[in-house]
Amino acid sequence: MKQALIECVPNISEGRNRQIIDAIAGVVETVDGVKLLDIDPGQATNRTVITFVGAPEAVVEAAFRLIKKSNELIDMRKHQGEHPRFGATDVCPLIPIAHISMEETAAFAHKLGERVGKELGLSGYFYESAAKSPQRKNLASVRAGEYEGLEQKLAKPEWQVDFGPNTFNPKFGAVAIGARDFLVAYNVNLNTTSTRRANAVAFDVREAGRTQNDPKTGKPMKDEKGELIRIPGKLKAVKAIGWYIEEYGICQISMNLTNINITSVHEAFDAVCESAQARGMRVTGSEIVGLLPKKALLDAGKHYLRKQERSLGVDEAELIKIAVKSMGLDDLAPFDPQQKIIEYKLQSPNESPLVAMSLTDFANQTASESPAPGGGSVSAYLGSLAAALGTMVANLSSHKRGWDERWEYFSQWAEKGQSLKDELLHLVDEDTRAFNEILNAIRLPKNDAQAVQARNEAINVATRYAIEVPFRVMQTSLQCFPLLKEMLQSGLAASASDAAVGALCARAAVMGAYFNVQINCKDFEDKVFVQEKLALAKTIAEQARAQEQEIIDLLSQKIGL
Repeated sequence: MKQALIECVPNISEGRNRQIIDAIAGVVETVDGVKLLDIDPGQATNRTVITFVGAPEAVVEAAFRLIKKSNELIDMRKHQGEHPRFGATDVCPLIPIAHISMEETAAFAHKLGERVGKELGLSGYFYESAAKSPQRKNLASVRAGEYEGLEQKLAKPEWQVDFGPNTFNPKFGAVAIGARDFLVAYNVNLNTTSTRRANAVAFDVREAGRTQNDPKTGKPMKDEKGELIRIPGKLKAVKAIGWYIEEYGICQISMNLTNINITSVHEAFDAVCESAQARGMRVTGSEIVGLLPKKALLDAGKHYLRKQERSLGVDEAELIKIAVKSMGLDDLAPFDPQQKIIEYKLQSPNESPLVAMSLTDFANQTASESPAPGGGSVSAYLGSLAAALGTMVANLSSHKRGWDERWEYFSQWAEKGQSLKDELLHLVDEDTRAFNEILNAIRLPKNDAQAVQARNEAINVATRYAIEVPFRVMQTSLQCFPLLKEMLQSGLAASASDAAVGALCARAAVMGAYFNVQINCKDFEDKVFVQEKLALAKTIAEQARAQEQEIIDLLSQKIGL
């Protein structure tokens, strides 16, 4: 069964005293099964965003300890900062990451709140998907009045707390505990010191927009129900305010992108640029607070390449670099993708040891006395080189002078090539991992009948996977041929031989992986599976030989041999 993962992103009301920040964040690492991903303090906001991830029960325990520690070390009576807040741990959202529903995540939020109320005697509200009533779903409503208005708020019957005592705690304040989708906290920098002008931009872009004022009196207008009439902003699923950051000497548009599938980071950036320019200001850059998904930057990189009519078929690191430079994410501080992208933070340092090697180290490791990496990993690497060569020709062709109207055509082929290359690089390490799983299974004890049965089952599972991996290498490498053929026929003439070399690599990858499939099928117990897999593998091998020869013949015709 796959492990459920949730993320927790508590915001504490301390961003200046590093000793206090580290002491509070440090309790997260005292819980087994939780990984602390990021600590992002802000001087002007006097607020720190802490991010950690793990199994649900462990995350709830870590969040509980963090709230307890913040109660010990933060005194809200002394707090001042630019960001709205009403508690020492101001908000504590839980976010489903993998193999868990929003409803299940909300149940864990309720469990956390109940513990905070009963065991710590602290008060708070549930918000977003954990809200117990519709009027408490929106965090802005829950936190309205902030810390300074909390005592009066608690006296109102409609704002009785969801957990803990319904009395004002002047030292701690209150905490909002929620369950929500992944939220990106994103600030855009302006070349102004006017908060009023920055807020005008924020009102232009945020979903809530601005109130409609009576042209005669200048006062906000209301409808027949007494509700304020609003002029919606440009962007859905976006909350925004303008503020002045003394630390930087500029104003920012501070945004929460509550659903980046509706409004992406780059769409938010472009909208602020457009509004700022219309109001006589200029965007100088932006910053991510906390972490964001890799896809957000990959999509941004492609967006800005598309605007330049350049090929989108570049590697992941280049796409991220384009995104960072296009949105000025390094304007105020260096932007380190390894520290800001959630997938990179979750990666194990040794997740892809072979692919991370230099060419020399990979060759030396292959030549060593170790049986792995061997022919399977080398075959996968040959396949990745085939895809890389086809991608290179596509990218060169997309930039050829006089072919400007064809850039998108070659870009689509380059994107396909990048996808094939990335899959085959993944299979380089996966093949060695599959081989090691067989060795681990063989080494299991055989001291009684039950142990022998468990060992045999483990060997069968590992062997089946050791068949599937090279078979995937065969399938993926075969997909390189259409790319290589098209680039030889339609791409840059000077690179025709590169496409042909790619075909040689692709055929070698298919055949090398075919040998591994055959060897690993030899003693596998499931003969029906073996028969079907070998028949399919044979067909792929025959297709690879034929398509390689077709490309060689095309090259001969092209160069007149």
